[in-house]
Amino acid sequence: MLSLLGLEMYQAQKLSLQDSLQISSDSMKNWAPQAPKDLPWNFLRKLQALNAEARNTTMVLDVPPDTRPAEKESQVEEEIIYWDTADDISADIYSFSELPTPDTPVNPLDLLCALLLSSDSFLQQEIVLKMSLCQFALPLVLPDPENHYHTFLLWAMRGTVRTWGSQPPRAVGSFREDSVVLSRAPAFAFVRMEVSSNSKSQLLNAVLSPGHRQRDCFWHRDLNLGTNPREIADGLVEISWFLPSGREDLDIFPEPVAFLNLRGDIGSHWLQFKLLTEISSAVFILTDNINKKEYKLLYSMKGSATKYYFILSPYRGKRNTNLRFLNRLIPVLKMDPSHVLVKVSSTDSAGFVRRVRAIVAHVTRAPCRRVSVEDMAHAARKLGLKVDEDCDECQRAKDRMEQITRKIKDSDAYRRAELRLQGDPWRKAAQVERELCQAQWAGDPPERCRAELRHRLLELRTQQNGHDPAWGLQEFISGISSPSLGEKQYFLRWMEWGLARAAQPRPRASPETMLTLRAKHRGAVDFSEPLWPEPLGVEHFLREMGQFYEAESCLVEAGKLPAGQRRFAHFPGLALELLLKGLPLELIDGNTLSTPLRWVTGLLKELHVRLERRSRLVVLSVLGVPGTGKSTLLNTMFGLRFATGRGRGPRGAFMQLLTVAESFSQDLGCDHILVIHSGGLIGGVLTEAGERFEQEASLATLIMGLSNVTVVSLAETRDIPPAILHAFLRLEKTGHMPNYQFVYQSLQDASAPGSKPRERKQLLDEPRDASRATVQMEHQGGGIRTLAGLAFCDPERQHVWHIPGLWHGVPPMAAVSLGYSEAIFELKRCLLENIRNGLSNQNKNIQQLIELVRRL
Repeated sequence: MLSLLGLEMYQAQKLSLQDSLQISSDSMKNWAPQAPKDLPWNFLRKLQALNAEARNTTMVLDVPPDTRPAEKESQVEEEIIYWDTADDISADIYSFSELPTPDTPVNPLDLLCALLLSSDSFLQQEIVLKMSLCQFALPLVLPDPENHYHTFLLWAMRGTVRTWGSQPPRAVGSFREDSVVLSRAPAFAFVRMEVSSNSKSQLLNAVLSPGHRQRDCFWHRDLNLGTNPREIADGLVEISWFLPSGREDLDIFPEPVAFLNLRGDIGSHWLQFKLLTEISSAVFILTDNINKKEYKLLYSMKGSATKYYFILSPYRGKRNTNLRFLNRLIPVLKMDPSHVLVKVSSTDSAGFVRRVRAIVAHVTRAPCRRVSVEDMAHAARKLGLKVDEDCDECQRAKDRMEQITRKIKDSDAYRRAELRLQGDPWRKAAQVERELCQAQWAGDPPERCRAELRHRLLELRTQQNGHDPAWGLQEFISGISSPSLGEKQYFLRWMEWGLARAAQPRPRASPETMLTLRAKHRGAVDFSEPLWPEPLGVEHFLREMGQFYEAESCLVEAGKLPAGQRRFAHFPGLALELLLKGLPLELIDGNTLSTPLRWVTGLLKELHVRLERRSRLVVLSVLGVPGTGKSTLLNTMFGLRFATGRGRGPRGAFMQLLTVAESFSQDLGCDHILVIHSGGLIGGVLTEAGERFEQEASLATLIMGLSNVTVVSLAETRDIPPAILHAFLRLEKTGHMPNYQFVYQSLQDASAPGSKPRERKQLLDEPRDASRATVQMEHQGGGIRTLAGLAFCDPERQHVWHIPGLWHGVPPMAAVSLGYSEAIFELKRCLLENIRNGLSNQNKNIQQLIELVRRL
């Protein structure tokens, strides 16, 4: 199977996340796989794009059907020439007939298992996360029949976080967000014994589907290629959850419930079945026949606390034999006649599903076992299953993370005590640097004024340099300095989750205050000091490293510190390693609204050294106010890892690096794409005047000025945000205008009736008050100009996109809409096409980018 899918080469050196994210010529094609070797890459690309059809393994053969039989005959004849004896011929023919051939359709579950067996831990985690967003059932126990061991995928599940509601809605704490690994819920397992005329997966999908909308969470026999025999996927255990929305009219169950599905027969996969009986509140066994072997296995479960239910199709099996064995099992498994359900072809399917749901609801209402995925992993270890998280590198990284995070009781207090160079010291230094810059461009300012500013900056930097890195920062630096690349990556992931669960700051205003302010300002509220403080994250440790480097560099430049006495010169190299492995690095500090220029320059210089001959860059930026779907758009388009959700991520602008495949770099005209995400830097309409607006407009100008391509993400207001419009007006004067795309993202789900896509003309109409004020600021005395009057808004060059709503249905059980996925792919294709055709600003190398950062 691995050979058929072209995955044999990834057994010693596993397929990595970076391998799967490379930009290639296939990134611009909506292509169909033509051979089995195309299937893994097609699956990964569609999964990255959150495409609901990712599991479809249908191939479009590129050879005309009428020529294929002749080709196959000639190939067989060619093989026979080399067979010496009749015995060899018969043996080889027998072997050949059992192997899958390039024409054989591949079962999607075989593809999934083969890909997971060929992927490293971080790609496995990404695959599971994307499957979760697509509402696919997730792999929990991965079989490996070749090596006779099975792996419990605890680490692969770590990154999956879900949100659900409680009833009644709008109560205090009515919504909860937690990792699926840590949250406890009753679990129900569905297994097959011997042969069953009823499909477990179809039954599970019906139980999980609200109303008449069928959800294909578990792949089943009625789907395309669902009847293809499984070659390697038998023994796979899948898991999915029902998560309530908090609405009684929609929720099937009032609390989260886990559902488990064992692929294959319990007699052949007794270890997995044993695990399911130990972690489940109830087990549903589907069968047509109960034979002596399975009866003995079930009899050995005597004394189990798990409830057992049988779903039979008696007319297809040996009815009397079934009844005899059931009567013996009822007292052993503590069952009663209500635990035996009969489903035949004439059974009302909807009524049967309601009955199964009623059993599940009854079990959950009574005292029952509630388990997390971590609890399941503990049970798996006891049974001798391998747990992916138990490798030495992962555990060492976890121990280091716990040493750091256990000291965090209050994140604000921790930042003041341990991350001392941020906050006030950095804010003051940034302000002085800003004044120095303004003085430099003010014409002919008094030298005395500039000397005073330089002296103040030197004093502030000397104070910063007088500190030593605190213990927590030293431990963090040790973690990212590990000689083991795997341990370094494990440590970063553990830190992200550990900090997310550490004590986080409380809101600076009550919900009532926030509602009052929204009502007063008609829903548009933006504050220079946010109501919800920024959560503590990995970026704060990196920001502290940046400030140590900035302070030291400033003193070296001023001649106050010999270059030979530098202690932090290696910091940019450490941070660069993280950028190359997919971690976003900060370009603009969202707290001080300033750029740590020496730190960013140091990073880019290290990048130039590392990339050597492959240093041609295209810079792609995305700007917009918070809540317009920027992070989700980038993550879906390129597989990036920007934090999603209003208030979830840091407030600064961050950059990530995408590699272009060498085979495609000449055609595209660049070796890498640097993606800049404006985060929460751009505010709403209340920031249209004053110092903060000027800062936001300057930062938008900086980001767009660095960019070859800019995407402006818009939501329900028709106006371009004032700070971004201001940046366009400034750049129009310089002639440095990036290729731009305006993206309107619907905030409604795809199944809901909504407003029509906005017309291109609406962006070119007379601007409303906020944008009008901005235009007046840039064109004093020139009157108010409409957007249509600006050179950069030439209707012939205008690109306005309408992206459908992300969700199809009501979260948290909604799947990503196919329309959203397809629209994002088209936008991606257009952006890459523009880069290839030279419609963006001239591509730059890293040396040119460093100079452009300094000038801007």
